[in-house]
Amino acid sequence: MHKKTSNAIPYGLILLLYSHTLSASELVYTPKNPNFGGSPLNGSVLLNQAQAQNKYKDPELEEEETPLEEFNERLQRSVLNRLTNTIAGTFIDNEGNLIPGQTQTSDFVIDIIDEGNGLITVVTSDRITGESTQFTVQSSSF
Repeated sequence: MHKKTSNAIPYGLILLLYSHTLSASELVYTPKNPNFGGSPLNGSVLLNQAQAQNKYKDPELEEEETPLEEFNERLQRSVLNRLTNTIAGTFIDNEGNLIPGQTQTSDFVIDIIDEGNGLITVVTSDRITGESTQFTVQSSSF
């Protein structure tokens, strides 16, 4: 005859010995969005994710320029830059000082005014709209 031994006692003893290592804690929800109490360091990450997913295009934003439009804009800037350098050359003497006077183009009137004490004021006026802008510099700064 075989005698049946119970396995319940050794398993119970093992469970009793290792029960001190078994533990559980509460599940705690931590929000990620800083608007709802999450870390403020997550704000830029969430904003970048939202912008990456945004498919809405603002109709008031300019469309991307075509290569032809970009070329024309660069060409216009280059011509205006050269024109500005030519006009500026009429106001600067051989030593680099500004010469008081007035120059007129088809669109602008440029006045160089000696304010005294080494101050020179440059006034540029739009002949069509009448708008003007000015700045003052030390004549010795050139």
